[in-house]
Amino acid sequence: MNKRVICLMGPTATGKTEMAMRIADQFPVQIISVDSAMIYRHMDLGTAKPDAETLAQYPHKLINICEPTERYSTAEFRRDANIAIEESFAAGKIPLLVGGTFLYFQSLLEGISPIPSVSDTILTKLNDHLEAEGSIALHEELLQVDPESGARLNPNDSQRVLRALSVYHETGKPLTYFWSLPKKAGIEYPFIKLALANNNEKKRNAQIAHRYQKMIQAGLVEEVFNLRKKYPELNLDYPSMRAVGYRQIWNYLEDETTLEEAIELAIIATRQYAKRQRTWLRRETDLVTFDVEAENYPKNVLSTIEQFIS
Repeated sequence: MNKRVICLMGPTATGKTEMAMRIADQFPVQIISVDSAMIYRHMDLGTAKPDAETLAQYPHKLINICEPTERYSTAEFRRDANIAIEESFAAGKIPLLVGGTFLYFQSLLEGISPIPSVSDTILTKLNDHLEAEGSIALHEELLQVDPESGARLNPNDSQRVLRALSVYHETGKPLTYFWSLPKKAGIEYPFIKLALANNNEKKRNAQIAHRYQKMIQAGLVEEVFNLRKKYPELNLDYPSMRAVGYRQIWNYLEDETTLEEAIELAIIATRQYAKRQRTWLRRETDLVTFDVEAENYPKNVLSTIEQFIS
């Protein structure tokens, strides 16, 4: 078997899942999710996860593999994705990696610095510190022990500040030290990077708003309510609750906003997230991009894959 890997990436709300299904209709692929939100169980509507019927027809690996209270690292994704790729080849399938978590893609395709895992004890302690004193206090501590990371990170980016500080507490060494070490090797198979893009700002903003409104109509508020009930320990510091569109509904359930305000804030946050994704994609090399507004773009995607695998 000619072992090759297909990567389909793009900003949120560009139709990656639908395109993946079209590809699966034409080629013997195994879909592997590259999405840091779809890994969580019971988080279906807000993550735009394919429904059970779709997953039965188009199975996805690396979906529903974690509880919302679990922490799942980029290194763990890299390990699991490599296993999924080998399982795909063993089944006579072509791995089709689909998603918008570009840090996951980077770790798999280019390799990853050997950053050690952090114990739950340290993470709990730092999260308690974060909740009590806020992100600014953690950032001030980071500036003392790892000035380079502290200067690079936004003081309000609590997730990354906590990550850098947790590595120092675990090892006594700054995060930048581990970045200086040789990376673990990237993927060993030939791969192609395909990206979907919507270059019409008015239409993509309308699509993001429409999609989120559909999530609300389908029961996203109830989904978040049930998550809070099922996992009493869950709070906004867990990575799962940093998934775009969840925090705003959480705050609504805390009576901090009206539902209309929460929806508007979530749509704004989703647009900002999509903008960050587009910025990342502009830095990518060897990327084959397709405008989803083009008339024959699905046909062009399928034709490009045909040439790649043959």
